[in-house]
Amino acid sequence: MKWNLRLAAANRGIWKASEFQRMLAERGLVISAGKMSGLWSGSPNVVKLDELDVICTVLGCGVDELLIPEPEAVAEPRHHDDDQSTAVGQDRLVTPRAGAGRSLPPR
Repeated sequence: MKWNLRLAAANRGIWKASEFQRMLAERGLVISAGKMSGLWSGSPNVVKLDELDVICTVLGCGVDELLIPEPEAVAEPRHHDDDQSTAVGQDRLVTPRAGAGRSLPPR
């Protein structure tokens, strides 16, 4: 996912992180300078849902404008040629057996 806060804010005439931080505080979301720097300048590791609600309210936008999907950044699935594998130290293949189901409860 690409974090698009700065562009979304710029589209609404908000050019400074301090201005946006003040607007968030007016709505009850007090953010430290360090967290605000991470939100404004990069791709934050964590954004809480309640914070996201306030950010969207202040900007008058939806989550889809703040988070842009990047499907090309997702790794391709790995294909396994067979379901068999070798155990450590063994040359022969080990085939997993299906379990017998649930065991009976203790008496």
